[in-house]
Amino acid sequence: MKILSILALVLTLAACTNPEEGADNTVPRLNLPDYQGRWLVVNYWAEWCKPCIKEIPELNSLDQRYAQIAVLGVNFDGNTGAELETQVEKLGIAFPTLLEDPAAQLGMQKPSVLPTTLVFDPDGRLANTLVGPQTLESLALATGQAAMPEAGPVAEDILPQGQ
Repeated sequence: MKILSILALVLTLAACTNPEEGADNTVPRLNLPDYQGRWLVVNYWAEWCKPCIKEIPELNSLDQRYAQIAVLGVNFDGNTGAELETQVEKLGIAFPTLLEDPAAQLGMQKPSVLPTTLVFDPDGRLANTLVGPQTLESLALATGQAAMPEAGPVAEDILPQGQ
């Protein structure tokens, strides 16, 4: 009985993973229909780009805080395999990274300035192209969200008792 319970748990967890996402948190190729109904943020970054490194925590926060937004990274230098995995780990990138630059697929030029962030609306249309380092607030606004406020005091902590 214990083995059946463990097997059921393993199968349940396996069903919850994205089949397009590799074990190393990479996605082979951008497939816009996979993100239908969600905002999609595609960020071009490079290990040598200081503004890129600065915005990574903001992109991680966006990916973690908003279920209706998917964040994907693109390594500008086209690194793959162990080299890409090492860079992703070193930079603390928590969101999936595309293994293939989607620019040609989207009929676009590869960005000439880094960081560049492409924002696609829930219908798969390019809504914004953001150049330069972004903040959680600028990314939230670009995706039609209101930025999540930082936790503040609770009303009963401020108001006198009895009110």
